[in-house]
Amino acid sequence: MVGGGVIGLTTAVVLAERGARVRVWTREPAERTTSAVAGALWWPYRIEPPAAVRAWALHSLDVYEELAGRPERTGVRLVEGVLGETGWDEVEGWAAARLPGLRTATAAEYRGSGLWARLPLIDMSIHLPWLRERLTAAGGTVETRTARRLGEPDAPAVVNCTGLGARTLVPDPSVRPVRGQLVVVENPGIRTWAVSADPASGETTYVLPHGDRLLLGGTAEEDAWSPEPDPAQAAAIVRRCAALWPEIAGARVLDHRVGLRPARPSVRLERAVLPDGRRLIHNYGHGGAGVTVAWGCAREAAALLTG
Repeated sequence: MVGGGVIGLTTAVVLAERGARVRVWTREPAERTTSAVAGALWWPYRIEPPAAVRAWALHSLDVYEELAGRPERTGVRLVEGVLGETGWDEVEGWAAARLPGLRTATAAEYRGSGLWARLPLIDMSIHLPWLRERLTAAGGTVETRTARRLGEPDAPAVVNCTGLGARTLVPDPSVRPVRGQLVVVENPGIRTWAVSADPASGETTYVLPHGDRLLLGGTAEEDAWSPEPDPAQAAAIVRRCAALWPEIAGARVLDHRVGLRPARPSVRLERAVLPDGRRLIHNYGHGGAGVTVAWGCAREAAALLTG
C-alpha cells in the first residue's frame, strides 16, 4: 500500500481485516497529510462521477453511523446542521431516505434556503490515529517511507492511494491541486454546523464545531500549490463565517491550516498491472470528499484486488 492518508489507511484496514498482509508506505505521518486538514463533514464535494460517488458515500455513511457510537475513540459524531443553498432535488433518489430528520431549514436556523440534516462530522486528529491503531491491531504495519515508483514495494500486489502524489508517481497529469485554507478558532458555544454557498461568487463558507474548537472555511483554489496560509484569505474566511454567527468575529484564532485536495476529472479506482506482471490497484483522485467516500472506495478496492 502506497499512501497513508484517510483513503490509504481505510483501504489498508479493510484489506488487513480480510486477512491480507498489509504494509503501508507513507511519505508523511497521517497527522501531516492533507487528510489531517480536512473539515471532514460527510457530504460529497468536488468529486466525480456522481453515481459511483453516491454509492461509495452511502456505504461510508453506514460505517460512520456505527463508529459514532464511540466518538471519543473514533472521532466520529453525528451532528445537526444546515446544508445551505441545497434543495430537495439534490438529495432525493439517493440520500433522503438514509438521513432521518432531514427537513427544510427554518428561517431561525438559516437566513437563506437550505436543508437541516444530521450528518457524520469527523475529528481527524482522533480518527487518523484510530485508523492506524485499528490497522496495527489487524496485523498491518505503517512505514514512513517515500516510494520513487509504484513497483518499488516488494509485495505481490500494490495499492496506490497516493492522492496528489499520483500526479508524479503514476504519472497522472490529470491530478491537480485544489487548495483549501481553514482557520481554527476557539468555539464560543456553537454546537451545530453550517455550509453556505454563494451563488454569485461560488465561494463556500462553512463552520464545523469540534468540541472547544471551530473549523472555519474555506477556499477552493484550482492549481494552487502554496502550503502557506494567506492572511487576507484567513480574514475573509472569518468575516464570512461571522455573517452566519456574529460571535465568531471575536473568537480567538488558534491555528491556520492549508491542504491541497487531490482533484481529478473522476476518481481512479481500477485494477491495473505493473510492468513485471504484479497486480496494481489505483484508488486516488477523491477531490474534497476523501473522508466521505473512504469506506466505500476501500471496499471496492479490496474487491478489485481479491477478485
